[in-house]
Amino acid sequence: MAVTTKQMSLIVGALGALSFIFGVIAENKKPASGTPITGKDVVICKYPADPTVALGYLSFGFLVASTLAGGLSLFYPYKGKSIPWPALFQSTSFFVFFLIALGSTGLAATMLLWPTITEHKHLVSNVHYNLETTCPTAKTGLLGGGAFLALDSALFWLVSLMLADNAREDYFDDVKGGDDADAVIKGSA
Repeated sequence: MAVTTKQMSLIVGALGALSFIFGVIAENKKPASGTPITGKDVVICKYPADPTVALGYLSFGFLVASTLAGGLSLFYPYKGKSIPWPALFQSTSFFVFFLIALGSTGLAATMLLWPTITEHKHLVSNVHYNLETTCPTAKTGLLGGGAFLALDSALFWLVSLMLADNAREDYFDDVKGGDDADAVIKGSA
């Protein structure tokens, strides 16, 4: 069964939506701070059990999957017809949205990974020698912002797919039109 642009757009959109959902839930479940337990010359931070780290990594994973599906969908040979990639990039609007999709993906990945790794580090390294520590957690708002950027990224991949489909149709119309013109010239000779 051949893959269509509609199926690829559903895959990209669903993966982007999952990344968004997991990122928002991770932001909402993140604790404000840990509980400091003072010992002899150390403070041990006890954090409540929460799924923030796992959800953050899941959100990032679905962002990567959405990006891979989005990138593949642009260059996939639909109906067995492939198009040279320079022909796609001749379309200025496609090129602009392709760059925006890449940029928003990079920013979303940064904003999802940074607080997730920081939170993971806080959970693993919970012994502090500074007796005045307040048991910090990752910055608030970054996971949520990364989740919204992951959704934006998926939407930009979808716009790029629509523009690639238009460029693909224009390319094949030009190729087909050139063949018809050659046939007319050869027929009249």
